[in-house]
Amino acid sequence: MLRDFQGPGRSPVMATRGMAATSHPLATATAVDVLRRGGNAIDAAIAAAAVLTVVEPHMTGVGGDGFAVIAEPDGSVHGYNGSGRAPLAAEPDHFRARNIAAIEEHSIHAVTVPGVVAAWEAIQLAHGRWSLADLFQDAIAYAENGTPVAPRVAHDWAGHVDRLARDAGARRHYLIDGRAPAAGEMHRAPALARTLREIAKSGASGFYHGPIAEEIVATAKDHGGLLALDDLAAVEVTPVAPVFSDYRGLDIAELPPNGQGIVALILLNILETFEMKGLDPNGAARLHLEIEAARFSYGCRDAAIGDPAAMTVAVDDLVAKAFAREAARLIDPKHRTESLAPQLPARGTDTVYLTVVDEDLRAVSLINSLYGAFGTGIVTPEWGVALQSRGASFTLEPGHPNVIGPGKRPMHTIIPAMAFRNGLPEISFGVMGGAYQPCGHAHFISNVVDFGMDVQQAIDAPRVFWEDDGRIGAEAGIAEETLNALGRMGHVVGRAPAPWGGGQAILIDRARGVLVGGSDPRKDGAAMGY
Repeated sequence: MLRDFQGPGRSPVMATRGMAATSHPLATATAVDVLRRGGNAIDAAIAAAAVLTVVEPHMTGVGGDGFAVIAEPDGSVHGYNGSGRAPLAAEPDHFRARNIAAIEEHSIHAVTVPGVVAAWEAIQLAHGRWSLADLFQDAIAYAENGTPVAPRVAHDWAGHVDRLARDAGARRHYLIDGRAPAAGEMHRAPALARTLREIAKSGASGFYHGPIAEEIVATAKDHGGLLALDDLAAVEVTPVAPVFSDYRGLDIAELPPNGQGIVALILLNILETFEMKGLDPNGAARLHLEIEAARFSYGCRDAAIGDPAAMTVAVDDLVAKAFAREAARLIDPKHRTESLAPQLPARGTDTVYLTVVDEDLRAVSLINSLYGAFGTGIVTPEWGVALQSRGASFTLEPGHPNVIGPGKRPMHTIIPAMAFRNGLPEISFGVMGGAYQPCGHAHFISNVVDFGMDVQQAIDAPRVFWEDDGRIGAEAGIAEETLNALGRMGHVVGRAPAPWGGGQAILIDRARGVLVGGSDPRKDGAAMGY
């Protein structure tokens, strides 16, 4: 599908030796520089991820979590779960005794052990060529010397001033005279530079033991939290086998729970039972099927997914084609079905996703997050570590697989993905946006497979999802007549006040020997190659 060169938009980026796509141009430039100087895709991805902690501090940080899917040139595929756990003292009764009905996003009780630093180190040791000291050079320099704040970052940052102002560490490190930095204004992060230097020198141990860990724990305790040094010392990164499901000849790989990646596979399995090709990709018929399939798929998530040790439903059963065919029978292609699983909006959208492919066609799909913007909004005063709010994903419902508990991993929204053909990676991709991500993965893959879009078009295409009030929020690219048609089908629809997430993708065209990259205009990012 050739794009309209008279309309707004951008062409996909094409190169032959290496490519990176991230949500910020400086991170992309760092990744490509690493590739040009002999680092591999994993080195480039970690270097870019470190830069993103500086230039998109509301989205990611060393106090957050991370996941990755890696495809090696030998055909092996590796998954890494770098999500942290609840404190060992986080007994459900502790919260119920204090009349806490839910773990609120900005509460100190939402703080879980940060897993991303351990994940970077584990991935680098297993697959990289360079040291963390080499990979952190750009991030440290940017943190010390400052960078101009990008437009989308400035827009998002300004919406969180009041919350940042309530915490002494957040005020110190992320406000300038009590305000957010404006677009183009320089922002420095000397405390983060110091933290990155310590990790570069001592490895992950320098973060999970010693002064940084002690300040993280002291800050949590000062706010009434349960995090302890033993919780940080027990951090682990779990190698996991990705879960695969075929969508019309393309094998989609997602990581297993505690993430929500299998929700995308359930959704795609349901959509595969319908004929999509003849539909308008931005029309009511296509969007209706996607919405209904998502309602069922997210209902599965809310009922079944959590720490895998606590799940009672098998992953293989959830992603089985037979299960999807039964679900598809519940969907009326012409009208909303009331009896489908309930919607769950949960609009936590503060995440960075990036992907890199090197000249050996080694591919990495990597995602990092603090969950809410600046996590909980609580930042350690001396080392500048923003404490993540991932524990807000837990429930306090007794017996639920995702009920908070000692050392448990919460249900996670951030999900890297990769698509394979004939056992080799063809598209490395991800879509940011909290709960939206499984729907975003399915929308992207369907755009490519069913509607013949290139990766940039598939990312650009307008999106719909649920707002906090349960109505369908449509981006500006969805025509008014489409919204009216969805309304007649029984959906409550309106305009989304903000775009749904972001995303990056790289396609490996093996026949031509070309890499094709795309980056989402909803963010400040870029795809670049050489």
